[in-house]
Amino acid sequence: MTSPHALMAAWRLFPSKRLGQNFLIHPAMPQTIVARAGLAPTDQVLEIGAGLGALTVAAASACAAVLAIEKDERLLPLLRAELLAAGMTNVTVLAQDIMQTDIAQLATHAGRRLVVMGNLPYNISSQIIVRLIMARAHIDRAILMLQKEFAQRISAGPGSRQYGRLSVMLGYCARVETLLSVHAAQFYPKPKIDSEVIAITFHRRPPHPADDESFLFAVIKAAFGQRRKTMKNALSGSELRLAPDRAVHALTTTGIDPVRRAETLTAAEFVALANILRRTG
Repeated sequence: MTSPHALMAAWRLFPSKRLGQNFLIHPAMPQTIVARAGLAPTDQVLEIGAGLGALTVAAASACAAVLAIEKDERLLPLLRAELLAAGMTNVTVLAQDIMQTDIAQLATHAGRRLVVMGNLPYNISSQIIVRLIMARAHIDRAILMLQKEFAQRISAGPGSRQYGRLSVMLGYCARVETLLSVHAAQFYPKPKIDSEVIAITFHRRPPHPADDESFLFAVIKAAFGQRRKTMKNALSGSELRLAPDRAVHALTTTGIDPVRRAETLTAAEFVALANILRRTG
């Protein structure tokens, strides 16, 4: 693995701050991530942000095929050259933005659910996680490198200050586990915070299915939109426009004390609450 700094200098390129680009320096780290991911020879990987190809090459060596998405057009010639030099013939480079990528179409073409991998930029990590949740019917699992603070937030449990909207959404439909930590010094340029690699394994069917997932996610968003308020006040003062008495009725019917706050509710409690609200109009 060529040093990212040397490689970009040779191509007269610089990491983009706007795109949040940080490239792995340690040559063994991509192989470690792939090993922890447990890729099978039949897996098809969708990589978000292929960059200079370090993780791409490691993944392609362990699975059937890699669909490597890269938004930064400056990096595409370099990426293709690195893949050619590594002899990777099972990689398809897609010059796309993951936020506009049709994941369902890619999975259909692959003939199986995809394994998503990537080192996500901090500024759009939340949006990407939500997009993966919405497309999870076509995704087996996601192996993602995230800034440590964000990774701990989305894997937090009820009662924690870090517990929030994404924690509940993932708690509803997936199992989240930490695979390894990566020190900031392992990247070029060096970020201000360490990273963690997590595995998000999506359930084929949620343990507590919602009647209407879109409405469930709207209720979760409303509850955490004013997280310092009680559930009664957060719901009645949200975009849901619930009358206070209706909010109280739904909460008490579900067995939730109206004075509790969103950060204390489990995913199952949110499902029960959303179902009651939907069934009562």
